[in-house]
Amino acid sequence: MKPKFDIIRLSKWFLLLSSAITVAGIVVFAIFGFNLGTDFKAGSRVQISFSQPVNQEKVEQMFQSIGVPMRDTTITVAGTRQNVAVVRFPEVLTSAQQNKLDGAEKAYFGKDLPDSVQTVDPFVATQTAHKAVYAVLIAAAFIVIYIAIRFEFRFAIAGIIALLHDVFIVLAAFALLRREVDLTFIAAVLTIVGYSINDTIVIFDRIRENLKIVKPKDVETLKQLVNRSLWQTMSRSINTVVTVLIAAVILYFFGGVSIRNFTFALIIGLVSGAYSSIFIASPLWVLMRGRSLKRGKRKETAKTELV
Repeated sequence: MKPKFDIIRLSKWFLLLSSAITVAGIVVFAIFGFNLGTDFKAGSRVQISFSQPVNQEKVEQMFQSIGVPMRDTTITVAGTRQNVAVVRFPEVLTSAQQNKLDGAEKAYFGKDLPDSVQTVDPFVATQTAHKAVYAVLIAAAFIVIYIAIRFEFRFAIAGIIALLHDVFIVLAAFALLRREVDLTFIAAVLTIVGYSINDTIVIFDRIRENLKIVKPKDVETLKQLVNRSLWQTMSRSINTVVTVLIAAVILYFFGGVSIRNFTFALIIGLVSGAYSSIFIASPLWVLMRGRSLKRGKRKETAKTELV
């Protein structure tokens, strides 16, 4: 594909944009924090499905009637018809309270309602949080090792920075929108990591192939080579992300409440992954490789002057 514009020459603007997003994300984390689900925070989570839009006051009264304190409790309305109530308690519901729930549903709504109760004690919540962090870190470490062996260490550094950029954007979006962070979110993050690095490796592989044809002696030639490589893989990158994005959007609207956070994270991560593979990873590699070329040129100049 013939280059439409010089991506590498404009890379400083893309890097500035990503830096601004990073700063905004830090501010969001500091102000809002995360809306942790019961997988990472001790307590109980009850999801109830209704045949009509949720009456939050009635739901609250129902739980109060079985002796559940509503202090620090959140009620979230979900579903395409706003007919699903997700109630999260900081305390663990006792067996007696859970057994009374069916009777309370009959008393307040006239029938048993489809519901699910998830309960996590403090120890399990802490262990799950630690394992989730380890999973992401181990995945990132193996990716760095693979790229360093398959390509070179500079490619690995550029690739992992782009990956962290994608994960950070998803985290910031969930913190800002108060979306619940649970185990499905971690699954989405690992999926995003795999997709993003795959797209990045395709671009890196094209750069490596072009390096076999043209041996850049200066930074300008290197920039032209990378820009050409990006445009040669542009159609593939765009077609891939659009195809997967269509599937993710359909899943978000029609896949049900239980996977909505997963697909929402996936949508953000897919867009961010395509952006970072093209506009972040490759320009970062050019910066690092360009410095090596400049150092090599200075050494050659110094030797020539000595002679």
